[in-house]
Amino acid sequence: MKISRTLSVALLTAAPMATFAQDTTSPIMEKLAASRNVEVTDAQLEELKTLQLEAIWGALGEYRANFVVGLKTTQPGERVVGRALTMRFLPPRPDLTEALDAIAEEKDWDRQFYGRASDLAKPGDVIVVELGGMSGDHMFGDMGVLGMKLAGLRGAIVDGGSRDRAELVDPSFADFPVFARYFNIAGSRWKGTDWNIPVRIDQATVLPGDIVVADETGVVFIPPQLVASVLEQARAKASMEAFQREMLKTKKHRFSDVYPVLSPKLMEEYRRRNPGK
Repeated sequence: MKISRTLSVALLTAAPMATFAQDTTSPIMEKLAASRNVEVTDAQLEELKTLQLEAIWGALGEYRANFVVGLKTTQPGERVVGRALTMRFLPPRPDLTEALDAIAEEKDWDRQFYGRASDLAKPGDVIVVELGGMSGDHMFGDMGVLGMKLAGLRGAIVDGGSRDRAELVDPSFADFPVFARYFNIAGSRWKGTDWNIPVRIDQATVLPGDIVVADETGVVFIPPQLVASVLEQARAKASMEAFQREMLKTKKHRFSDVYPVLSPKLMEEYRRRNPGK
């Protein structure tokens, strides 16, 4: 089977990964590798499950554009937190399909990216899929999700569609929420072309290894090097707001002395109770 060298080289960005944050052929990721080489611990991921999403977003500073709304979830009330494994899908055309099939056969990869994720992803990953939004396609149903769930993945963020909603809302999938633009019953057509490269999800740019935090409110993507500071600021906001609520409920203070900024007297009381803050 003859495939142009240019197309073959370009599509080798779909190489399998041993360590998703580092193993990539993207020049952008190679350039950013040193700044992103920060360990995000399981304890930090667990804490991100407990903090208000608005507080996390507010702590992102210049990265606040890394926020997406409007996705539907199969598991309301469940939050997804994990490391992003990114994928890009494109509409099919004969030469593209021929090249992808040949590369998958040569590398012994599953042609379906959800199958490839089941085989190659790391436990704790969240797949993040660029799939054309509302005008795009859909990539999997309950069998694909089951394979990824059993492999230890935590969920999926799909800027596009999914199938089998009736099955995916079952409580057995509570630990694998799917966030998607829409749900459909037809078979998928688009082809997975790029594996673990920078992708666009709505108006957000997501890089491999970003930390995903998602619930019904929306989805936030946190660069790993910012996780520690995001947690610190989100904790501080949670502490301050708890104190403000307490002061308001006493009915001893004017609202304007409590929110949005404490009066000097109340700030002194807050700092007395919370040394170092």
